[in-house]
Amino acid sequence: MIFLLAAAATVAAAVVAELVLPGRLVYHAGWYNVTLAALVVVTFAAGRGCYRRAQTARGRIAALAVVAGTAFAGFAGVTSGLFAPDNSTYAGVPGQRVRVESLGTLVFPLASADDSELGSVSLERPPRSTLALGDRRRDIGGFIVRTVERGVVYVEARDLRGNRLTVTQPSGSVFLSPVLLMQHRQTIAGLDVPFDSFNVPAMRRIVKAIAFTPAQAAMMLHGGAMPGESAVLFAVDDDKDRPLRNAIALSAGGRAVRIGGLVLRGSAASYPAVEVVAAPNLLVVIFGLLLVLGGAVALFSGPRRSPARS
Repeated sequence: MIFLLAAAATVAAAVVAELVLPGRLVYHAGWYNVTLAALVVVTFAAGRGCYRRAQTARGRIAALAVVAGTAFAGFAGVTSGLFAPDNSTYAGVPGQRVRVESLGTLVFPLASADDSELGSVSLERPPRSTLALGDRRRDIGGFIVRTVERGVVYVEARDLRGNRLTVTQPSGSVFLSPVLLMQHRQTIAGLDVPFDSFNVPAMRRIVKAIAFTPAQAAMMLHGGAMPGESAVLFAVDDDKDRPLRNAIALSAGGRAVRIGGLVLRGSAASYPAVEVVAAPNLLVVIFGLLLVLGGAVALFSGPRRSPARS
């Protein structure tokens, strides 16, 4: 009996760990899932022996409950580890709707660069339910959905007379948006920094924007960044992707700079992204754990042999 409960507890602990600490690469490793499946087989063998040795119907039912519960929990863990997709992070600009297979549609909140508070990302699920994600993680079927903060850059372009110009992103996820998701990276002077690009069609300009954290901005000589200020480095090309002369400038702390016939402003900010992590089905795991717990209680609280009377 002790061996049966020890094997069942090991399987339960492994599956619970996948729920409490989701997203670890080890859960998708072949050796991990083979070991988990082997422990389920060991539990079955031990439970079979306990069933045969049980002297009461209560003991036999308790052994079956432990084996069945371990099988449910272990199956949920192995299925998630072997067949579930890898972790994914979905980034969107304000107001964008992003379709996620098997989950629904993510709707990103509207915002502007000077908003002090943002709404939460919501998940629209068929047929007509909407779930606000907020700052909490959500267990949805075989997935855990949670919001994470990521850096974006709000950009503004004007001509030299102060007229605001339309910003487009031909290679971005949303064509008409002043929010750069900064999903590419490059190394500049030994610093690994994110970058993105946008177009200013009215002026036939292509602008590359590189974001620097406050610490990185402070390392740049003559950048004009005050302590604690982030910065955005702009490089302006013409519509043929040819660099313009003296068309590189640093916008520190969201201050405007004149460059390439434009007045550009870049403001670094945080914006929610959504991380989707595969996990064992919560309802199946709970059902399995309840069976294991109920069976264990029944085994330990079963009737004891009374001492023989003389």
